[in-house]
Amino acid sequence: MIPFSFDLLHQDTRTQARRGRIHTSRGKIETPIFMPVGTQATVKGLLPEALKEVGAQIILANTYHLFLRPGHQTVQDLGGLHRFMNWDRPILTDSGGFQVFSLGQLRKISEEGVLFQSHLDGSTHLLTPELATGVQEALGADIIMAFDECIAYPSPRDYVQRSTDLSARWARRCKEARREGDGSALFGIVQGGMFPDLRRKSCEDLLEIGFDGYALGGLSVGEEASVMYDVMEATLPHLPHDHPRYVMGVGTPENLIEGISRGVDMFDCVMPTRNARNGVLFTSFGRISIKQARYARDEQPVDPACGCYVCRNYSRAYLRHLYQSGEILASVLNTHHNIHYYLDLMASARSAIEANSFVEFKRDFYHQRATH
Repeated sequence: MIPFSFDLLHQDTRTQARRGRIHTSRGKIETPIFMPVGTQATVKGLLPEALKEVGAQIILANTYHLFLRPGHQTVQDLGGLHRFMNWDRPILTDSGGFQVFSLGQLRKISEEGVLFQSHLDGSTHLLTPELATGVQEALGADIIMAFDECIAYPSPRDYVQRSTDLSARWARRCKEARREGDGSALFGIVQGGMFPDLRRKSCEDLLEIGFDGYALGGLSVGEEASVMYDVMEATLPHLPHDHPRYVMGVGTPENLIEGISRGVDMFDCVMPTRNARNGVLFTSFGRISIKQARYARDEQPVDPACGCYVCRNYSRAYLRHLYQSGEILASVLNTHHNIHYYLDLMASARSAIEANSFVEFKRDFYHQRATH
């Protein structure tokens, strides 16, 4: 079994953008990378073969949802998550902290963990750091995340400090509960709200515990993009250069470019898939809403600069027709295009970093949007 490791291959000479490679027992991951979200063991609308076609190297699944349905023991008994969903490349599992956060009044946080009511049937469950770790190990994920509390924005400083300290204690319990020798990696999650000193303290606490990688949590929770970028700039320098850095739940193509320029290696977000189902498509010149009447007779592909299967074979007029007709194929084709766009953007960013031309790449990225 190949042990988890990270190689920093190249540092852009004029920005903090990094070119790296993650090694796992199920394959390499070239970074920076975007991870399509397959919350319930499926990236909505795409077969695993289609995911591979568009260049997906790793996907994300979710502990909270799979714990409730079909149950982690069921998945384990059926051969693990990779076999269950027919995906033989790496999988990262979120610990469920964000989903528990989103339950609002249906959960109660204590030192032990989070007592919550299932959104499916109202049943009560206690999710602890030990259980969150055990569920992810039972699923057979290649990268598992420490259990944490995702802090709402805005929140008072005193609450953020208490919550961040609690997440650090939970992180230590996750590390202690981890089963050794299964080849998986455990990432710690930096919290601290929008307070730079609390973010720095969170980094120090996690580094003392020691993890295989480090993530920034608690972003894209309602703050302005400029605030998000400030938090990245205040936090990333305090994380080790020889470990992967992951910003969770982010985001727009602009967020990704800005994150890469500040030294982020990994991203995930439901944005490309959720927008696809709502008829919003990402292109080299910005977003378009395919439901608009002006596309009813438009013979052009979604993006003339895109080489994906959808843009090679279908017109905007056809995609609009599918969407307006409520056809399932609309979601399939729109999702295929959006995921391809995100992953192609990452591939282009990697090439630009290798060539020390990320500044020009970023400038051209924004110029295309401004001039269309």
